[in-house]
Amino acid sequence: MVGPQRPLFVLFGSSIVQFSYSNDGWGSILSDLYARKADILFRGYSGWNSRRAVQVLDQIFPKDATVQPSLVIVYFGGNDSMGSHSSGLGPHVPLPEYIENMRKIAIHLKSLSEKTRIIFLTCPPVNEELISQSTSTIFTRLGRTNEACGRYSEACIDMCKEMDLKVIDLWTAVQKRENWRETCFIDGIHFSSEGSNVVVEEILKVLKEAEWEPSLHWKSMPTEFAEDSPYDVIAIDGKTTINISEWAFHRKIQWD
Repeated sequence: MVGPQRPLFVLFGSSIVQFSYSNDGWGSILSDLYARKADILFRGYSGWNSRRAVQVLDQIFPKDATVQPSLVIVYFGGNDSMGSHSSGLGPHVPLPEYIENMRKIAIHLKSLSEKTRIIFLTCPPVNEELISQSTSTIFTRLGRTNEACGRYSEACIDMCKEMDLKVIDLWTAVQKRENWRETCFIDGIHFSSEGSNVVVEEILKVLKEAEWEPSLHWKSMPTEFAEDSPYDVIAIDGKTTINISEWAFHRKIQWD
């Protein structure tokens, strides 16, 4: 550990998490916003489904860890929703099992600490035409449809409401964007910078509105070593100074 200790955020999921540092991704945006606010860890595993995630919960989130996360953002479902293979192999997980797996994840995370907050992300939509044009991989052979993503998204929302968990309906939020099929993806599945902007906007909306104590919204959290000192300020006009530790955040006006 490197101190001082900051709140710990963990992003846990499949490739939507693993690739969230690429293409001006939503993970990199959050890391930028929370610089000097929180430590953000990525636990993203491309190709994984909820079945695989449940198998490693104790390894990724040990209950006896000295430091437990303040926030965990969870995404699984896109791979689960894919078509099944006759061999029984592949990423597909039947919808009832998917919900049971997500429930197990939620129960485990809630048991870590009474201060651990949780946000689930639902399946985003997909651009089926772009998938078929850009790849001949498993996504095309087994099928990844917008309709299936919608069903898994709706089921995840219902489960979260039942368990009183925060959930972000990415399937709906992305499709509200103008020309979302063309602008929100790099390959029909994974987010472009525009798609990642949608994810960040929705996450920040939840964090701002949540009645959590302490607040985990970036503008409400203290900045590490933010006190004024001769080393932390710069002169503007010979009279006025600004604190550099806070100045960078003022420039990120779009994320208010």
